[in-house]
Amino acid sequence: MPSVKQIQVTFDCEEPERLARFWCEILGYVMQGTSACVDPAGVGPRLYFQRVPEGKVVKNRVHVDVRVGTGLAGDERLAVLEAESARLVALGAVEVRVMRADGVDESCIVMQDIEGNEFCLD
Repeated sequence: MPSVKQIQVTFDCEEPERLARFWCEILGYVMQGTSACVDPAGVGPRLYFQRVPEGKVVKNRVHVDVRVGTGLAGDERLAVLEAESARLVALGAVEVRVMRADGVDESCIVMQDIEGNEFCLD
């Protein structure tokens, strides 16, 4: 049985090139054509943005976690997450809510990209 070597995450969207550029900026990826982003190091998954006629209606069933706080805890982690949130808001993202550490899970920030897709700063 063959093993999977790569994955691609596909976003349904209204403006593929605009959304692709937004995600390239977030992740440090580079554009591939007009509707895809790739990790220049070749490590992360390819992101593909396909135009669909309908707009987003309900909450995503799958979302992207942007891991900026890995290895950090408490106030230090929250400060890093909040700084990244501010950077992304300047790019057009929306901060939905801050989920503070609760003794079980560390803090994260729920965000939306420029087309309303949810993602988390983790």
